[in-house]
Amino acid sequence: MFSKASQYCEQQHDDWYILSAKHHLLESDGPPIEPDDETRTGSRVGQKRDWSKEAFEQLESPGLLESDTVLVFHAGKAYYEELLPMLEETKVTVRFPVEGLIFGE
Repeated sequence: MFSKASQYCEQQHDDWYILSAKHHLLESDGPPIEPDDETRTGSRVGQKRDWSKEAFEQLESPGLLESDTVLVFHAGKAYYEELLPMLEETKVTVRFPVEGLIFGE
């Protein structure tokens, strides 16, 4: 699944990053990480908020929250629902092309 998603992102987007339950935001061309089975799905709201705060800070550092940026989430709602209120305070445009699709579609 990751291989297909990364190929799609390479073809469709200028830059792309990986939202990781364990590592927050990862650069697509960064060093490899060990596989893990952590997920945000099923996490408590407080855990999702804490995770989202860290992910938001990581989005800020490379300047991804500028007004001309479009963030396209190819992830489940568990990864962005608590991040959205923070993103609404920025000037980025946010899109969710996989919203309503089941895993793998």
